[in-house]
Amino acid sequence: MTPSVVQLSESLKNGDLTATALLEQSYNRIDAVDSLVNAFLTLEKEKAYGQAAAIDTQLKKGIDLPRFAGIPIGIKDNINIAGERTTCSSKILEQFVSPFNATVIDRLAKESVISVGKLNLDEFAMGSSTENSAFKVTKNPWDLSCVPGGSSGGSAAAVAANMVPWSLGSDTGGSIRQPAAFCGVVGLKPTYGRVSRYGLVAFASSLDQIGPITRYVEDAAALLEIISGWDSHDATSIRRPVPRFLEQLNPDINGLKIAVPSQLLGNAISPDVKDMVMKALDYYASQGATYSEVSIDAFDASIATYYVIAPAEASANLSRYDGIRFSMRAQQVDSIKDCFVKSRGEGFGEEVKRRILIGTFVLSSGYYDAFYLKAQKARTFIKQAYQSVFESFDVVLSPTTPTTAFEIGSKLADPMDMYMSDLATIPANMAGLPAISHPCGFIDGRPVGVQLVGPAFDEQTLLNMAYNYQLSHPDYLNTPEIVS
Repeated sequence: MTPSVVQLSESLKNGDLTATALLEQSYNRIDAVDSLVNAFLTLEKEKAYGQAAAIDTQLKKGIDLPRFAGIPIGIKDNINIAGERTTCSSKILEQFVSPFNATVIDRLAKESVISVGKLNLDEFAMGSSTENSAFKVTKNPWDLSCVPGGSSGGSAAAVAANMVPWSLGSDTGGSIRQPAAFCGVVGLKPTYGRVSRYGLVAFASSLDQIGPITRYVEDAAALLEIISGWDSHDATSIRRPVPRFLEQLNPDINGLKIAVPSQLLGNAISPDVKDMVMKALDYYASQGATYSEVSIDAFDASIATYYVIAPAEASANLSRYDGIRFSMRAQQVDSIKDCFVKSRGEGFGEEVKRRILIGTFVLSSGYYDAFYLKAQKARTFIKQAYQSVFESFDVVLSPTTPTTAFEIGSKLADPMDMYMSDLATIPANMAGLPAISHPCGFIDGRPVGVQLVGPAFDEQTLLNMAYNYQLSHPDYLNTPEIVS
């Protein structure tokens, strides 16, 4: 069985493994399988090997290093790393080299965690399949004919295929949890404000949040602890102490009360997925938890609400890509307006254009009150619905996704069908709540994920529940056999 990050860190400290050897294992695995999976966009081998060598030298000298020094990590390519390309999988940023680090990158560097490269995503994090990348289509390591989910498909696929032991993704409407479910790994969206967004290329600023994707729950706890905390560069960052998530990990869930929304077990959820989730519920009950089905009517409006608010914010955020400053510039233009139009027309993909147009429309004069203002009211309704549920329950449990991973190309012709992939994940983003997806089984060889949502800043309870499940289901930690 593949060792966890926690186990790898002990091997490094004990001298049983060197940082250089561990990094070489990661790059060898990437060389062996990424031509099939297509998870990585860029690799930084020279820089990474230099960091690993420096760590090995310090370890030999007996210098005390941070616990996870020398552990390789993959970074979603909408998170800025100084001196490296940050493309957001878009032609418009294909040649952009970041002049600064995102806060999460600075925090990883402080812990001497080594970035091995940048990972593929749906362009500007807009998508649920990683098919919207301008550069390549990432494939699901469990079934190469299927998508890995999105938008953090590269981040989830790289962990599932054992190319890196952990990675960073971003989650706007499910973009960590949905690919984690499709790829059979753990994905955690922190509470909004728990992790700094500084240096994350903005899609929808009131929804975006960076979070961990890992094979093991304890590794998710460790990575969350590293990247969390207040940041003066981010006005939405919350000033509160960071819990010792890993140290406080406890599998005892006796007495926990679980709410199961009937809206997320309806006809939109495939019967096989529903059966698998009910088995997970029964398991939790065997561990001393109790559950009840509840009706959360606000969830019926979540998809429509999200696809007004998120495109509206995207329209504002992406207006900076005009061909004049740091994005690509179209050639043979006749005027500034022509430069704007041609640069955006050539640089943005179809899904990004679609969302910009929707967002511009709902923010336009005459339609703002009819759409955007109503959507914000509906968002408040969703928040209040969760608050009401958490007065009586500790956790809300549902399937992470309506189905298992779907075949590549099967939903590209129907955007609405694709949007429904985020049916269960969007409500947590609308309310700014923490949510985790952990594996709960397989259907025809494709992983199934169960989602746990908790009150604001109670990531610990979600981690504890997922950890309990992991301890009793070690077979879900296997690495897929990747065959072309």
